[in-house]
Amino acid sequence: MWMADATDLETTLLGPVLPDRSCGDCGACCTVLTVDTPDFKKPAGTPCTHLSARGCGIHTVRPPICRTWFCAWRRIAHMPDAARPDLSGLLVSLNFVRNPRNCLEGVSLNVRVIAEDSAIDTAMAQTILDAVCDRLIPVWFSNGTQKMLMHPDNEVAGLILSGDPAPAHLSDEVAAWREHYGMFEGEEQAAADRSRTAAKGG
Repeated sequence: MWMADATDLETTLLGPVLPDRSCGDCGACCTVLTVDTPDFKKPAGTPCTHLSARGCGIHTVRPPICRTWFCAWRRIAHMPDAARPDLSGLLVSLNFVRNPRNCLEGVSLNVRVIAEDSAIDTAMAQTILDAVCDRLIPVWFSNGTQKMLMHPDNEVAGLILSGDPAPAHLSDEVAAWREHYGMFEGEEQAAADRSRTAAKGG
């Protein structure tokens, strides 16, 4: 999801936009993503009304979100050139969920298939995952209808969310995730309270 106040956080988590990379002919984000800002809105999976065969039809006067948002390929140097979304079939972006169910959903990287589902089974997909699964940012894979957590792995994720003591070989990793994502504990509790209220018919 695109949000107007996300630019600074994207830079903090992923780094600045790389000066030697440009979108070129790629316009995957103009179709794949949701845009939800005061200036412009569009649902996911729907081409922007300004998108033409030659690219953005209003490029010189495009909305602020289109000027300031960049996919992860434009920011992460160790993602190879061939990982550009239109070449790899995979779009990697920082995702924001306003009411996350847990701390691994609030702010995360989302690897979206934008071509055939087989794109996730390629060597390039593994290269992309290796490039983004190296930091304290959850990574989800999505094919448009389903999503699954790729990083951290299931055992670590379970410990992060349960609060159970971690075994010695995972204690440092789990502690780092818990400390980094402690800011979402309030949202988790609120979500749990809402679920209980709904279950009681309240």
